Amino acid sequence: MALFLSGGTFLTILLFSRLLESSMLNAEVKEGEILPPTIQRLMKGYNKYLRPFFDNGPVTVGMSLDIASIDTISEINMDYTATIFLRQRWTDERLVFEGNKSLSLDGRLVELLWKSFLHDITVENRLIRIFPNGTVLYALRITTTVACNMDLTKYPMDKQTCTLQLESWGYNINDVMFYWTRGNESVSGLDSLQLAQYTVEDHYTSVSEAIYETGHYPRLVFHFELKRSILYFILETYVPSSLLVVLSWVSFWISLSSVPARICIGVTTVLTMTTLMMGARTSLPNANCFIKAIDVYLGICFSFIFGALIEYAVAHFCTLTSTDSHMLMYSHHLHDLDDEINGIVTTISSHAAAASRAKRRAAKEQAAAASQPPASTELTVTPSSPSGSEPKPEPARPNTLTGASRPWQPSANSSAP
Repeated sequence: MALFLSGGTFLTILLFSRLLESSMLNAEVKEGEILPPTIQRLMKGYNKYLRPFFDNGPVTVGMSLDIASIDTISEINMDYTATIFLRQRWTDERLVFEGNKSLSLDGRLVELLWKSFLHDITVENRLIRIFPNGTVLYALRITTTVACNMDLTKYPMDKQTCTLQLESWGYNINDVMFYWTRGNESVSGLDSLQLAQYTVEDHYTSVSEAIYETGHYPRLVFHFELKRSILYFILETYVPSSLLVVLSWVSFWISLSSVPARICIGVTTVLTMTTLMMGARTSLPNANCFIKAIDVYLGICFSFIFGALIEYAVAHFCTLTSTDSHMLMYSHHLHDLDDEINGIVTTISSHAAAASRAKRRAAKEQAAAASQPPASTELTVTPSSPSGSEPKPEPARPNTLTGASRPWQPSANSSAP
């Protein structure tokens, strides 16, 4: 039973292989019907699944590049997008024909020939040309995004070295060998390339091997060095941040009593500097573990601006403390002065009261003196009284206030003669 099943399985596999071979032959016949006679003779018995020199060592493939454009260079994703023209040359002894002119074929005929496999995403822009000695020229246009490990420690005064690697995907070094057709001159188009923030300073090529678990694979590497243009960052970052630092120093020439003016300048410059720092980091990776040169510069500028604001707070606090101490000393001095003034006022008031009393006493004495008749040296003869007695003259009384003698005058109640 087991033998019967094995025989049935073998017959099924054999029948399937015959059908597959018949379908492939039919497909080749159908394709051969539209090919010119020369290509029909070349394609007769040609197996595209077998590489050239299948039993005689590896096939050598020469490559050259033409850089059409480098569209974008992203620091966030650390990659770049480039459009290049890749040209490959190899010799296939099965495609040798008589003549001295090459045959330019339609790009759709590439499917009929053996070609080197590259781990790239390609478009349908392809060219194939066969030379009489069996050399095949295969060119295609590639638009791809390639990783570029960047060192942003000196950003924006940095230089980046990016690479473009061409590597065999299906054949190892025992089957295929890659080489640059003209060395460093195999890559063209960089001299006329215009980039937004970079300039291409240098480029060179190298040949290496990629080592994996499945074997050693050929690899061609193209290196190019990019230098960042710093003029944009000078105008957009360095000059504004420097002017903000100078603007924060203007508050040093404003009086300490002008609190709104100094606070307005300090807070405005701090907020503007914060916005400038955030804007400078929008085109950079958010998660990184290295400090860039622009971060150091903006950090120093922010420290100066923040220090100017803190300086005003400290100066204002010291002024308030000094004012309080001076006010306390001044209050003590005023208290002592008040005590002294009170003593002086008390003395003056006591002297004034004594003087007032003396004046009142003198006034009273003057009034009393004015009410008495003054003494006179002249004698006045008065008529004799009825009693026959004669009045005696009174001695003169000196004036108390003036010291002068006034003549005596008879009083109103004196009897007339």
